[in-house]
Amino acid sequence: MTEFRSRNFQALPIVIKNLLIINTLVYLAQFTLDSSFEITMKFALFPLNSELFKPYQLFTYMFLHGGWGHLIFNMFALWMFGTQLENFWGPKRFIIFYLICGVAAGVAELLFMAPVGYAVGASGAIMGVFAAFGYLFPNNLLIFFPIPIPIKAKWAVIGLMALDLFGGLSNSASDNVAHFAHLGGAVTGIILVWIWNKSNRKTFY
Repeated sequence: MTEFRSRNFQALPIVIKNLLIINTLVYLAQFTLDSSFEITMKFALFPLNSELFKPYQLFTYMFLHGGWGHLIFNMFALWMFGTQLENFWGPKRFIIFYLICGVAAGVAELLFMAPVGYAVGASGAIMGVFAAFGYLFPNNLLIFFPIPIPIKAKWAVIGLMALDLFGGLSNSASDNVAHFAHLGGAVTGIILVWIWNKSNRKTFY
């Protein structure tokens, strides 16, 4: 099992703390002001063929969420895996990584999304974070409730990516998950870590 250690470990580092605050405040604005200011309609990611699509939505969509459950799950995952990465890389590299993964996830979703509807959520960026965690700490053991069986991080990443690929290709009408955004974020995360890691492998293992 790979053990994570950092001399400057913080339970809630600065970028993670601010992302948690920003995402929560934005959702509160959606919840209370959407009917008056159409926050979701302006800042969610719409298909390229939609008259509502704006390039800036590739950035803004990742700070919106579709409900309290969506927000809480994403923020919990961001805290759990992002904290270790920010402590390991430092705030500057982490926020660059997070935003690149989020934008790349949006691009992937634009390429495959249905011609109607829109995408919101930090899930694509967080899948990038999770994929990077699995790459850097592949043997860390994780438990996904309600299944009380430890699984190595590398297998968890592969399993979730496989599920997203299956879900995206299935294209079920009742499925409102942005599977290709998840895959885009995860693949981008792995590529970024591979590039950063290429010159000094010992730094990451």
